[in-house]
Amino acid sequence: MFQQLLVNGIIAGAIYALIALGFSVIYRTVKFFHFAHGAVYTVGAYVAYTVAIQLRMPFLVALVLAMVLAAILGVLIDRSVYLPLRRKRASNLIFLLASFGVFVFLQNLVQLVYGAQILSLRTGPVTEGYHIFSAVITLIQIAILVVSIALMFILWLFVMKTKFGKAMRAVSDDPIAANVVGINPEKTIRLSFMIGSALAGAAGVLIALETNIEPTMGFSAILKGIIASIVGGIGSIPGAMFGGFFLGIAENLGIAWIPSGWKDAIAFAILIIFLLIRPRGILGIKSDKEVV
Repeated sequence: MFQQLLVNGIIAGAIYALIALGFSVIYRTVKFFHFAHGAVYTVGAYVAYTVAIQLRMPFLVALVLAMVLAAILGVLIDRSVYLPLRRKRASNLIFLLASFGVFVFLQNLVQLVYGAQILSLRTGPVTEGYHIFSAVITLIQIAILVVSIALMFILWLFVMKTKFGKAMRAVSDDPIAANVVGINPEKTIRLSFMIGSALAGAAGVLIALETNIEPTMGFSAILKGIIASIVGGIGSIPGAMFGGFFLGIAENLGIAWIPSGWKDAIAFAILIIFLLIRPRGILGIKSDKEVV
């Protein structure tokens, strides 16, 4: 039983890590909680459903299109909602309220277009999984894990090895100094929303392979992403990754002793414990800085 719960936790952790990574990429440049990230995650899942089920196109095409459209949506949210607020030097509270308003709007728009019924991205017969150390892992779960790890690795290479990645880190550390040396903060913020939203779209597609799709799925996802980010050290890319896996494993191992319906309670209990005993997260990173 332990082995199966551990495998399930790793799969869930991979999804949480993707959501947390996308959230952290955006947070580190704008420094406020982008709640609409959860709605972008939902839109990604529904785009994949439209492409793969309704248009009957290959899943890989559905994944790529979902990431592209999620990236475009993220940039549109920033340009149309957040940019005017930045120009007016609005407070973080205003940004938070605006983000929540965008989340509610997009969630209701999805429900208006697709209805409130539960949909599924899975097709074909259910096949037996592979037995590994007394645990069973399905082909879909393997695909989720492989794609998630691949996206995490690509993100790490981008942030650490490219000119744009260095610009993102510079704006995160000191936007005024970055502007002085010729780095355009707005261009960097736009890139952050593009990358972070694409990761959210990918996470929505991958979770849709494992569970069902519904308009309200983004609320729980963004809460788990925020908790994973805080646990790992908010604004930290490696912290978000480790926080996601830690949260997924802790949740699934926890249901060995308590009912599965209490998973969310486990997540919030972990958050409270970390805020009390280790406010800098797993990697010891301050709340709004990243050390790589």
